[in-house]
Amino acid sequence: MHISEGVLSPQVLSGGAVLAVAGLAMGMRGLKAEKIPQVAVLSSTFFVASLIHVPAGPVSVHLVLNGINGLILGWAAFPAIFVALTLQALLFQFGGLTVLGVNTVVMALPAVLSYYVFGRFVRRGSMLAAWSAGFGAGFVSVAVGAGLLGLSLALTGENFYKAAMVAVAAHIPVMVIEGIITGFCVTFLRRVKPEILGIKRV
Repeated sequence: MHISEGVLSPQVLSGGAVLAVAGLAMGMRGLKAEKIPQVAVLSSTFFVASLIHVPAGPVSVHLVLNGINGLILGWAAFPAIFVALTLQALLFQFGGLTVLGVNTVVMALPAVLSYYVFGRFVRRGSMLAAWSAGFGAGFVSVAVGAGLLGLSLALTGENFYKAAMVAVAAHIPVMVIEGIITGFCVTFLRRVKPEILGIKRV
C-alpha cells in the first residue's frame, strides 16, 4: 500500500501532507503517557508486518494491520503509523519522504474510522459479535485505504486510472486476510487483556 516517490502530483502530495499533519495533531493531543507503550508496540508491529510486500505497479500490497491499530489506539494510530512509515522510508526506501503524508493518511485515516464505526461493538456483546466487528474493522480499514490509494493515483492524472483500479483490486485478498486476523486478535484480547480494548474488568 506504499505509494512510491515520483508518482503523485504536487497537489496531491500537498493535500496529503496537510491531512497528515492534522491527523498527527489530533493523535498527539489526546495521547496520554500511559498509552505510549501501546503506540510503540503497535507501531513496531505495523513496521514488521508491512515489510513483506508484493509490488503491484506503482504501489505495493502487504499486511497493514491498521484495523487493530485503530481499535486499540484511536487517533493515536496516526503517530504510530507515521513513525513506522518514516523509519521504513529512511531505512529501506519503502515509499519515501515526499509521499510520507499521503501514505500516512491512506493507512491511518481508515484506522481511525474503524475505531469510531466498530469500536463500540468490539467492546460489547458476545465473542461472536466482537469477532464480527473485528473482521469488519480489518476488512473495511484495508478497503478504505485501498480506495484512498486509488483516489490519490486517479487525482494525479488520467494516466493512472488503470493503475488505481489495479491497486484497489490487488488489495481484495488482503481485506479478507486482515479481517480474519483482526477478528481473532480482538477475541484474544477480550479474553486475556480486555483493558487494551478499553474494557474495564468487573
